[in-house]
Amino acid sequence: MNENTHNRVDRREVLRGGALLGLAGLLTGPLVGCGGRAAGLPAPQWPGAKPVRPTPTVTSASPLPPARPMPATTGAGYYALPSGVIPRSQWTSQGVIMSRLTANGQDGRMGRIERITIHHDAMESTGIRSQGDAARRMALVRNGHVNRRPEPFADIGYHFVIDPQGRVWEARPLAYQGAHVKGQNEHNLGIMVMGNFDRHRPTSSQVQTLESFVCAMMRKYQVPVGRVKTHQEMASTECPGRNLQRQLIASRGRGGTIARA
Repeated sequence: MNENTHNRVDRREVLRGGALLGLAGLLTGPLVGCGGRAAGLPAPQWPGAKPVRPTPTVTSASPLPPARPMPATTGAGYYALPSGVIPRSQWTSQGVIMSRLTANGQDGRMGRIERITIHHDAMESTGIRSQGDAARRMALVRNGHVNRRPEPFADIGYHFVIDPQGRVWEARPLAYQGAHVKGQNEHNLGIMVMGNFDRHRPTSSQVQTLESFVCAMMRKYQVPVGRVKTHQEMASTECPGRNLQRQLIASRGRGGTIARA
């Protein structure tokens, strides 16, 4: 999960003002995931519902290309944890709150994976160095998500998280639909990169890991580059921050790493 005056006003000014108010209404609204504010966390830690900066290549209005044929099975192996990913058990003993899962006709199950969306957590991350530091950040984000109001999540909203040292963490189990793009979570794999990339740049380790991990997920689930998006390309938010947005535009562009997956 968004004036009266006693002086004579020119009719053109009234019409212009009404148009601006209508546009403002379209650009504000409730956001979910990294676009929402969690209870108990200070406001600067979560990105607000700000107007989206125009991007040179992809917009939220861009139609999705047709999905490639998907594997017939979505059994346990389909959602198996990729090699090298730190399992959920390393940062929490809490499970998914099943009663809160989105009722999407599949009891909150992911189903077949057809797209990928990339986020940041909009929090300062330069002090996160050890695995313990990152585990504490994971727990903090989950706590904010499950205690947010008025719509608490079933669990941390993302499926995978990349810390500043380039480690990949298992977040919400992949078999369950995430909570990272309001109204567009079905069949959507969510990846969050720790940091506020409006204020600083992702580390070289984060960029290298993000690109290789996204490519691996694209190949495994046959997701074309046109279905790899950032949050701001799908909703009114600045997530994943201007610096990561630029990096991803380049990586998905001609000759970029993600484009070559």
